[in-house]
Amino acid sequence: MTEVNGGAAVVREESFPPRPPMEGGGGKRRWGLVVTGVVGGSLVALYAVAVPFVTPALRRVCLPFVPATPAQVRNVLRAVRPSSGTLVDIGSGDGRIVIAAAKQGFRAVGIELNPWLVWYSRYRAWREGVHHSTTFYRSDLWKVNFSQYTNVVIFGVPQMMAQLEEKLQGELSSGAKVVACRFPFPTRRPDAVTGEGIDTVWVYHARSFGAPRTDTEPAALADLSSPEAAERVPQKTA
Repeated sequence: MTEVNGGAAVVREESFPPRPPMEGGGGKRRWGLVVTGVVGGSLVALYAVAVPFVTPALRRVCLPFVPATPAQVRNVLRAVRPSSGTLVDIGSGDGRIVIAAAKQGFRAVGIELNPWLVWYSRYRAWREGVHHSTTFYRSDLWKVNFSQYTNVVIFGVPQMMAQLEEKLQGELSSGAKVVACRFPFPTRRPDAVTGEGIDTVWVYHARSFGAPRTDTEPAALADLSSPEAAERVPQKTA
């Protein structure tokens, strides 16, 4: 405020009471930031978890995660007997085939593209006490050489079986065995069949990949589900 005093201008500062804050304004802003942070963090976490499960559908050949049923696990273990040595599960998912094989004395390996499933499989193997005889790799199956494995297990889809058949034909060792679950190879004759419906498994020896499928009657094939062959899988004792 300016006053005139004796011809001289005097400037006097006049204080005004501070403006009262808007009631609840600061609290609302803080809550808004908290809500934004929670929602944003949740979306980031959801994205990180969901992407590994969704991206396989964008690949040329999709191998979705569908857990093996208890019957499928039993059929696989029957199919690989009396073999020993190494076993690899292509698309190992949550690791149940690998863990079950390790309990039967195999050195078992899981190949899986989803990192969350790889980490979960490692945890399950540790919890089941077989982490010393199991290994889980995050890898694309088309980049893996399977010549080092004596037993190869695959839960495939029809779109990939022909391409995988060609790959295994060039990589299998002479004494190897392949167990195909849910879907057989299109041009190879299985050496044995067990189970029914979605629990069916087809067993192929390496030599089967050198000869194309022939019109053989099913009765001529070894049937692992027969009473003689489908005996109970022995449990490994400590």
